[in-house]
Amino acid sequence: MKLLHIADLHIGKRLNEFNLIDDQRYILEQILAITKDENPDGVLIAGDVYDKSQPSAEAVELLDWFLTSLTELGCRVFMISGNHDSPERLGFGSQIMKRNGLYIAGVFDGSMKKIMLEDEHGVVNIYLLPFIKPAMVRPYFEEQIDSYDEAVRKVISAENIDTDQRNVLVAHQFVVKGSQLPEQSESEYPSVGGLDYVDASAFKNFDYVALGHLHRSQSVDSGRGYYAGSPLKYSVSEAVNHKSVLIIELAGKESEIIKRRVKLTPKRDVLKIKGYIDDVLNAAREQGQVSQDFVHVTLTDDDDIFDPLGQLRQVYPNLIGIDFENSRTELQSSSSQIAAAKELETLTPLDLFVAFYQLQNNKEMNSEQLELMKELFDEARGASV
Repeated sequence: MKLLHIADLHIGKRLNEFNLIDDQRYILEQILAITKDENPDGVLIAGDVYDKSQPSAEAVELLDWFLTSLTELGCRVFMISGNHDSPERLGFGSQIMKRNGLYIAGVFDGSMKKIMLEDEHGVVNIYLLPFIKPAMVRPYFEEQIDSYDEAVRKVISAENIDTDQRNVLVAHQFVVKGSQLPEQSESEYPSVGGLDYVDASAFKNFDYVALGHLHRSQSVDSGRGYYAGSPLKYSVSEAVNHKSVLIIELAGKESEIIKRRVKLTPKRDVLKIKGYIDDVLNAAREQGQVSQDFVHVTLTDDDDIFDPLGQLRQVYPNLIGIDFENSRTELQSSSSQIAAAKELETLTPLDLFVAFYQLQNNKEMNSEQLELMKELFDEARGASV
């Protein structure tokens, strides 16, 4: 059985002030062409279909066109909501749509959706698990559920998964393997303190886990769990990445799963350029035409530059950022670090604890708490004399 795995379309997203809807249509047309060439048994869309919970009209129209085009190819589509999506909006009309081979898991209703497919090797079960938080899962179980990992494990354990059959999961979570963290990009919401981590061991009953959430295509569990990555570069940190779709081929239960990437080529790339402004301008002019790529430039000139933004926009009209890296910025950075270190030396242990308390609790200590801590620090200081 052949499956095509994509994720994190983020339809309607903007890159700085630039509208990406044309770029997204361009890349979705490529995905449709790949789908036509590969003729998969199903397309897996692992969440963050829209960029916002209230997508624009043009974003809704683009998704409607894409899904309609997929089903017209006779392809079954399995789609879940991600943390950027509105589950209710994404799942609207799902009962009607599945008659045309479009299966959507938008709102979590206490269990995973399961769709059974068959090929010459037997049954393949496709499980759909939309993005979940502990608070979404608690109403359906009696046990206390505090973490994302516990939430995912509880939902999976409640299913009667036949491990003699081939099982595929489509999910949208931050998955780690022990202490090994996957690569992240600036375009993703950062994980704070590992609160939303789900360990890959939670998915041991699945032969393949089609993941969404992280924008770099990568494996997180020795080839069983894969992030497809976003089809476009949505931040400068992704400039060096290569975007693709994943093709998954499952033979018999004990056979190795074949995984391969099919490259995607954007309408406009995201580039990082560094150098003296004259060198940057000359290199761009030598190309013979104005570049339409999205470009972030780091200038290394020590001398003052007249209107660097205006000069760069002449050759890079889609300039998305500019910064400086020279002897002055290095000196400022060093001075800031030295000042911070000196300031730290002047702080008392009580000052440091008060700052730590405010950082942890997002509020200041009240007078009673402050007085209590003063007494404790005074006692500790006296005991050490």
